[in-house]
Amino acid sequence: MTFSHPPQFEKKSFEDPASAWEYLAEIYHANTGFIRDHLDRLTRGDVPKGRVRACYPQIEVRSRSFGKSESTLPYGYLHTPGIYRTTVTAPDLFRVYFEEQFEVLLKNHGGTIDIGVSNTPIPLHFALASDSFVDGSKIDALGLPLRDIFDAPDLTHTDDEIANGTFVPPYGGPYPLAAFTAPRVDYSLYRLSHYTGTEASHFQNFVIFTNYQFYIDEFCRVAHEHMRNGHEHYESFVEPGNAVTLNSRSGGGTSGTRASRTPQMPAYHLTASRGRGITMINIGVGPSNAKTITDHVAVLRPHAWIMLGHCAGLRNSQELGDYVLAHAYMREDHVLDADLPLSVPIPALAEVQVALEQAVEEITELEGLETKRIMRTGTVATFDNRNWELRDQAEIIRRLSQSRAVALDMESATIAANGFRFRVPYGTLLCVSDKPLHGELKLPGMASDFYRTQVNQHLLIGLRAMEILRDQPAERLHSRKLRSFAETAFQ
Repeated sequence: MTFSHPPQFEKKSFEDPASAWEYLAEIYHANTGFIRDHLDRLTRGDVPKGRVRACYPQIEVRSRSFGKSESTLPYGYLHTPGIYRTTVTAPDLFRVYFEEQFEVLLKNHGGTIDIGVSNTPIPLHFALASDSFVDGSKIDALGLPLRDIFDAPDLTHTDDEIANGTFVPPYGGPYPLAAFTAPRVDYSLYRLSHYTGTEASHFQNFVIFTNYQFYIDEFCRVAHEHMRNGHEHYESFVEPGNAVTLNSRSGGGTSGTRASRTPQMPAYHLTASRGRGITMINIGVGPSNAKTITDHVAVLRPHAWIMLGHCAGLRNSQELGDYVLAHAYMREDHVLDADLPLSVPIPALAEVQVALEQAVEEITELEGLETKRIMRTGTVATFDNRNWELRDQAEIIRRLSQSRAVALDMESATIAANGFRFRVPYGTLLCVSDKPLHGELKLPGMASDFYRTQVNQHLLIGLRAMEILRDQPAERLHSRKLRSFAETAFQ
């Protein structure tokens, strides 16, 4: 079989992070441009002679010593002498990330960052821009399947073995440098746009998940207020459809059009420089959605994510509107059982716990024991059965009691477990909206008042917690509790 390849790039070594990134981007843009150019020719009837193939760029570093780094960061460490590699996609999206990772590696280990071309083909689908239009009728008229000409996505390159800790590299390497391969990242970038209605470039490093539109409505209100008042930190507000509202301090104005149809899990972004703003996503109800969205957001390497939502209070001492700060999780969601065994504990992360508790005190203006009157710290049980009350309750209540659960929902343990799995700091702050075990349900009028008074406060607590986390040094936020024995060097 004959192949048509782009001009070859030689492998180059760099000691400067910015220069390494520039060469990485040069290779990527040349190779994806080569694929797009051949597709464009194909739509005009120019059939390539042989298969069209271009490959992802590759980062390679070497470690020649078992010597320990003096860095207090939990990442940026090459655990064993040998070669480390990863394939790369979307370098423009990840520029800040790559330059930071390169800088830490060079500081900890010296040597060089080697940039070249991998042997992993770029699928046609991932070489196209997200807003590309392909005239399928012209291609169909040629009678040639695209897979006969271009590479298609290959699931053997998109699994989560590295992140799951089940990948076994050969002795001496190459060892994985990052948790996700380029095709795995591309797969998630494609899905993120589909599910959330916004481009990946708008996502911020601090992410809030919720299971109620009430929180999104309040987030939009607060965000637009920030834009009108010229907030000193945030630069713009982005809504589904990639509709952008600019901060008035930089001239204001809007661009784009809000989505005419609400996407499955709409995302909203209060943006700041270097991605240090806040993204909020309405994931709907259930652990399947919670796993799906966190599987994809994880490739963006956020600095933290938390769950804000409603829950069932399980203790008679709780009141509607009380908060629950999760310090443990009872996993009855089952969607991650194959990726993260139930025997693996999901620890509470002190940095996130302290930020959430501090935010509760600041927003409610309560301190010490007064805070405990409205907030319980305890185990949150996450179920995959929304109508668990309709089963034999004796067995369920016994398990809930044995686990010391204080609240029950359908998303929190899933989000925490995937945070643990993907090394993303996580936390949960829920609001008690009913107490089914005690026959305490909201009547329609009570519900309206509850949502009106509690959602605003709860959201402000979540926003404040993210701002507290944002201002912490990376050494504190990225806990070593999330790192495995032979960990990837990239965060």
